[in-house]
Amino acid sequence: MANLKELRSRITSVSSTMQITSAMKMVSAAKLSKAQDAITSMRPYAEKLTQLLQDLSATLDDDSGSKFAEEREVNNVLIVAISSNKGLAGAFNTNIIKKVKNKIQNEYQGKHVEVLTLGKKGNDILKKTSTVYKNDNAIFDDLSFDNVSEIAEELMQVFLDGKFDKIDVVYNQFKNAATQYVMDEQFLPIEKFESDSDKQLDYIFEPSKLEIVKELIPKSLKMQLFKALRDSFASEHGARMTAMHKATDNAKELRDDLKLSYNKARQASITNEILEIVGGAEALHG
Repeated sequence: MANLKELRSRITSVSSTMQITSAMKMVSAAKLSKAQDAITSMRPYAEKLTQLLQDLSATLDDDSGSKFAEEREVNNVLIVAISSNKGLAGAFNTNIIKKVKNKIQNEYQGKHVEVLTLGKKGNDILKKTSTVYKNDNAIFDDLSFDNVSEIAEELMQVFLDGKFDKIDVVYNQFKNAATQYVMDEQFLPIEKFESDSDKQLDYIFEPSKLEIVKELIPKSLKMQLFKALRDSFASEHGARMTAMHKATDNAKELRDDLKLSYNKARQASITNEILEIVGGAEALHG
């Protein structure tokens, strides 16, 4: 059994760790509340914009489609990997890295694949095994639509220039504090939607339908990327809050076990001292 000094040191160390994880849990909980409100408030708009684009684009002729819908032979692929700048968030970053590596090794085997990393943790790992096209850690310092739009515009431009034939986005979708889903979405080319003949559109177009679609597509792509980053941001704080909650519970359990061991060791030490005193007294009387 460990001596009393060692046990006291371990109890102090575990207690300090528990205080840190508890504080991190509370900070993440506060940030999660704000991030959750942001993603839940923008989802209806993003979904309605996507639905409107689907309704309109499905009625257009094939030869009037957008340049962003051009399908080419896939030789060069760009994967946008959205992770976080900080760790201690459970499997949040690991799941993204695994998904990206799996896509490179299986789905795009034999293709030229580059990775645009948004988040330091993903970049630190993926740059060791993959070609990193670009890394942007500062995007999470000011996660605004304008800043995200710049990244989306760059993605649209490299697609139009023919540098990449396909662009995918991999991120964590937020469900609740304990649950996040790894999403793999095709960003470009935009997927073609099937026309629903039973669905009647009741829209008045001004200007023409084609011009509206061409205007909506870039805006929809920017919103798609912004939504993915917002989802990932909320998922990060949810995952970290859950991880720190579990870490705090584990530290408390370990501290209680150490205190029990300490009390047993202290009791045994006192008992031995009493026995020694009694034994010495009996030896003097003997």
